[in-house]
Amino acid sequence: MEDTQYLVSASLIVSGFLSTIQITRIKIPFTPFFLGTGLLSVVGTSFDTLTIVSKGFPLMYKTGFCPTSADGTQLPCPDGYGALIATSAVCGLLEVALSFLPPKILQKIFPALVTGPVVLLIGVSLVKSGFEDFVGGSGCVEGVCDKGYAWGSAQFIGLGFLVYVTIIICEKWGAPIMKSCAVIMGLLVGCIVAAACGYFNSDGIKAAPAVTFIWVHTFKLKIYAPLVLPFLACYIVLMMESIGDITATSDVTRLEIEGPMYESRIQGGVLADGLNGILAGLCTLPPMSTFAQNNGVIAITKCGARTVGYWCCFFFVILGGCSKFAAALVSIPKPVLGGMTTFLFTSVAVSGLKIISTTPFTRRDRLVLTCTLMFGLGATLVGNWFDFFF
Repeated sequence: MEDTQYLVSASLIVSGFLSTIQITRIKIPFTPFFLGTGLLSVVGTSFDTLTIVSKGFPLMYKTGFCPTSADGTQLPCPDGYGALIATSAVCGLLEVALSFLPPKILQKIFPALVTGPVVLLIGVSLVKSGFEDFVGGSGCVEGVCDKGYAWGSAQFIGLGFLVYVTIIICEKWGAPIMKSCAVIMGLLVGCIVAAACGYFNSDGIKAAPAVTFIWVHTFKLKIYAPLVLPFLACYIVLMMESIGDITATSDVTRLEIEGPMYESRIQGGVLADGLNGILAGLCTLPPMSTFAQNNGVIAITKCGARTVGYWCCFFFVILGGCSKFAAALVSIPKPVLGGMTTFLFTSVAVSGLKIISTTPFTRRDRLVLTCTLMFGLGATLVGNWFDFFF
C-alpha cells in the first residue's frame, strides 16, 4: 500500500514536470531540431505498459527472478519493478532515435495497418484486468473480497455498473464540459455511493505522510532481457500515438497540420515523448506519453494557451506532493475503479479499430490484418499457449 501511494504521487509529480517539457518548444543548439511541441500537450502514464506488466511479472516469478514462499505464494518483488523501469528507460532510446526521421517516413514504415492492430490488442488484453476489478478486484478472483462479499457478487457488479451508466448519461445528456469529464463524473458518483455504503477504508489515508516527492522510494535498476522486445514495440506504438495526438492538438488549436512547421512540431513532440519515457524510468515510473484527452477540452473551451498547460503542470506537482491525495485515490474500491478502467481500456481497443479503419481495405490489407489478429487474439485469449514449447 505504501509503495502504491508513493507511485501514484510520483506519477502526478513527474507528469507535471514532463508535461512542461512537451508544452515548451526548445530549439536544440546548432541543429534544426526541437524538443517539445509548443502546444497544450499533457503527458501521463501510458496504459500500454500494463500489457507488458501482466505478462512480464508472471515470467519473473516462474524463472525465479522474483521470490516465492515455500508454499508457492508470490512475494513482493521490488527488484522486478526496478527491472521493468530500467528496461523501459533504455528502450526509450529507440523513440529518441526515430524522432529524427521525417514524419512521412515514419508513417510509411509504421502504417495504420501495423499500429492499429497493436493498439486494438493492447486494449483487448487490458479489458480483462479492468473487468476483474469491475466484479470485485483482480486480487481476489474467485475468492472473498472486501466487506466479505464473494467475487462477482451483485454488490460489486452494481457499483461498477453505476460508474458505467453514469459515464453514458454524461456522454448522452450532459453539458459539453460534462461530456469531456464523463469518466471523472462516473468515478465521482461511484465513489460517493461507495462511501455512503461503507466500502472505503480510510486506514491508508490516515497512515500516509503529509507530503512526499520522487525518489522517496527507490528501486534497484537492472535490465531484464525478456522485456526488451515488448518495450521496443511499446515505444513504437507510443510514437505513433504521439503523432496522432499532436496532429489532433494542432487541428483543434487551429494550427497547420501539414508543412514544415507541422513536421517540426511532430519531430519535437516525438523526441520529447521518447526522452520523457527515459526520464520517467529514472524517476521510478514506467513510460510517460502524450495524451489525447486534452484535445476534447480544447475543442469545448476554445482555449489552447500554453499558460493553461503550465498551470495544469503546477497543480499536478502540488497534488502529487500531497500523499493524502494519492492515498485517497488508492483507497477507491476496486469495483468503482474497474467500472472506469474497463470503459477506458475498451476505448483503447476502439481507438485501434479507428486507426485500422483509416486504411482502404484491399484483399492484401485484409490478409495482413487477419494474419496479425490470428496470433494476437489467440495469445490474448489463451495466455499460456507458448509456455510448454521448449
